[in-house]
Amino acid sequence: MSWEYVTLDMLGEVSRGKSKHRPRNDASLFGGKYPFIQTADVKDAPFYITSYSDTYNETGLAQSKLWKKGTLCITIAANIADTAILDIDACFPDSVMGFIPYEEISDVRFVKYSFDMLQRDMQQISQGTAQDNLSWKKLSTIRFPKPPIEVQRKIADALVSYEDLIENNQKQIKLLEEVAQRLYKEWFVDLRFPGYENVEIVDGVPEGWKLVGLNKLAPILTGKKDANYGTRDGKYLFFTCAQEPIKAPSYSFDCSAVILAGNGDFNVKLYRGKFEAYQRTYVFNPTDEKNLYLIFHAVRENMRNLFQGASGSTIKFLTKGMLENIKVFQPSKEILTFFNKYSESIQKKIEALKQQIILAAEARDRLLPKLMSGKIEL
Repeated sequence: MSWEYVTLDMLGEVSRGKSKHRPRNDASLFGGKYPFIQTADVKDAPFYITSYSDTYNETGLAQSKLWKKGTLCITIAANIADTAILDIDACFPDSVMGFIPYEEISDVRFVKYSFDMLQRDMQQISQGTAQDNLSWKKLSTIRFPKPPIEVQRKIADALVSYEDLIENNQKQIKLLEEVAQRLYKEWFVDLRFPGYENVEIVDGVPEGWKLVGLNKLAPILTGKKDANYGTRDGKYLFFTCAQEPIKAPSYSFDCSAVILAGNGDFNVKLYRGKFEAYQRTYVFNPTDEKNLYLIFHAVRENMRNLFQGASGSTIKFLTKGMLENIKVFQPSKEILTFFNKYSESIQKKIEALKQQIILAAEARDRLLPKLMSGKIEL
């Protein structure tokens, strides 16, 4: 099948964002009702953008532009040519380019998948300056496929079915994680564990329990790899400070571990197996694996307090000292057995859902080039 190939401006309107990045000490534009999307929000979005880093007030909006739901966001600095579709009306800075499809000419989902196919070309043409960037002059040298609109929609529908499966599984994972965290809070923060009515509590510690520092249960290690160690064809998960891990060609850890991003949103993950870790991540491999879930949920529970810092001012990164100050209850053997049983049941469901996500993503990625090249007709 032969398709016409055209520049992006033949498929829709293309222009850069107008919003300003937040100055360190200037909040005059921020703190209102208008979502403000940044490059990291585009990068972290699975397909549609529903969450955002900040908001604009009326003053911020006046010097910006409110892009409509359905706009394709394209990063043109830092992370080159990451794309995601707005599922909300939002503003974004000039480090993001917006694409609005022409009606009956292009399907925004199809154009996004075209970017996924052509991202390596985008990265190559962005190089050569002191700071890599993707200008319109550079982007206009790339040709995009332009099959009939009905073909675009069929292809997008086929591929988006995988996105929907992935999104549904992610929602289920989030719900299961919330259930597990609520159980931890009830038992180990509120101290409403099974049989608590008959247990004496002395100085805030139930009889037969201990309150110890996190480092007593697991050494506080850090990853050793730089972010550019990741590879597209890597065999092992590589945990950076981003929400989703990337891949690496080798591994430094082979264990059951709690992995904490040392900056960014301080996300916490539990992983069992071989993996690699970024130098700004912390890895907790418990000396006794029975304490794995205690450590995982204790760290998650403490992240809200750590994120704000002891003085109430927002902190940008975590230090080893901050983590050593986290206290963890070591319950009685009976309570720990019960807690691990419930936690393991939930974790197995989460891991099964994550495996389904991996398989769906792999199937989508195999199908993507065949559909986008016209080798398979729908």
